[in-house]
Amino acid sequence: MKFLTNSLAKKMWLTVTAAIIITILYSYFLSYLFYEKIYVENVRESLLTEGRSLSSEYKGGPLTEDLREKIDWYNSKAETEVFIVSNPRELSACLPFEIDYQTLIGEEEREELLKGSAVEKLGYEKRFDRKIMGVIIPLLDDNRLQGIIYLYVPLAKISEITQDFAYLWFAAALIFTVISIILGTMLVKKLTKPLLDMKDAADHVSKGYYDIHLNIDSKDEIGQLASAFNHMSSSIQKEDEKKKDFLANVSHELRTPISYVKGYSEALISEMAESEEDRQKYLQLIIRESKRMERLVGDLLDLSKLESDEYKLEKMPLPLGQLIEDAIEKYKPILREKNLDLQYRLDPEVIINGDEGRIEQIIQNIMDNSIRYTGEGRIRILLSQEKDKCVIEIEDTGIGISEEHLSKIKHRFYRVNKGRTRSDGGTGLGLAIAEKLVKLHQGELTVLSELNKGTTVKIVLPLFEIR
Repeated sequence: MKFLTNSLAKKMWLTVTAAIIITILYSYFLSYLFYEKIYVENVRESLLTEGRSLSSEYKGGPLTEDLREKIDWYNSKAETEVFIVSNPRELSACLPFEIDYQTLIGEEEREELLKGSAVEKLGYEKRFDRKIMGVIIPLLDDNRLQGIIYLYVPLAKISEITQDFAYLWFAAALIFTVISIILGTMLVKKLTKPLLDMKDAADHVSKGYYDIHLNIDSKDEIGQLASAFNHMSSSIQKEDEKKKDFLANVSHELRTPISYVKGYSEALISEMAESEEDRQKYLQLIIRESKRMERLVGDLLDLSKLESDEYKLEKMPLPLGQLIEDAIEKYKPILREKNLDLQYRLDPEVIINGDEGRIEQIIQNIMDNSIRYTGEGRIRILLSQEKDKCVIEIEDTGIGISEEHLSKIKHRFYRVNKGRTRSDGGTGLGLAIAEKLVKLHQGELTVLSELNKGTTVKIVLPLFEIR
């Protein structure tokens, strides 16, 4: 039994086969019952018709010899046994089998006969080894029972009637069963093949092979399941690739500062630095690379927190213009040092519902990039309202980004110049963190840029709603 139920295809095949067999048996027995009912009903109607026809010969009064002769003549010619008697008790002398008069014509039957109604009898007769269908027709004269006409016929056994029918039925049922099982098997295979393909594909995915694709074009539930599986597999593959890229990037980003720290530390320990000036220089390099690792780890932790479903912003009404002005105040010394002109126009009426620390982090991450990639030139910050939203634009006249790199610039660790090192201290996560924070504030961050002309970062945030 376990062998037959250890797969869906076998279960479906058993179900189809069982359904076919049950249908055939049910149809056969139902036809058998209907055939028997129709046969018995036809015999009954025939006896009643014969009896009423014969009773029409009775004209009233005592039964005449002429009427008896007519009935006897009809009895000799017809397949039906017909008797006419003046007294129902006389039947026992006419019939070739014993009868109980009280059972045959009781009080209720006599009342029916006196009303002019025929009485029907159906019972088993041992002598004939079959059922007997009988009909009693009253002969009335002025509401007085002058006699009866009794007609009966042994019913043929249903097996005798349906014998030929049964043979034909069996042959047709056998052919139908074979054809149905063949077609059912083909249908089961067709239905289960996509499921088997999905099972094999799931096994491959569980082993780490995510590039598998199911070619199932049906639009039914199985097709929808296959489409969902393909989408799931592609998503897992992308996430796996992202994870690998992320680990590779983190390893690459940490390798350089770690090698610097290790190399200069070994140089100090082995007293390779010949002067105090060289030792201070090595220490400064170690401190710089340590800070770079610290920033990288901090950014990674921030990104991990922001991507967790449990992270919650601490929102409050914020005057955004004042917040931006306070955030850029700390950049004025480095702006003077790099000879960068800072211009800003901030709408003081803009109020948003946001997390103060995280909004400041967004501005700082974008400002860091603008300063880092702008030599001499200008940085301009604009804040304005547009209907129920506010728009922050941070524009610089730096090196810009080519169109081929613009769509990927917000990816983690993405570098426009693959050969460039992060000697300037950038972690490559600033824009990724900024975009995540903007989305958490139900906003949108876009980057517009043109190579050698500058970059504009545009942030759209919803205004604070006063209820």
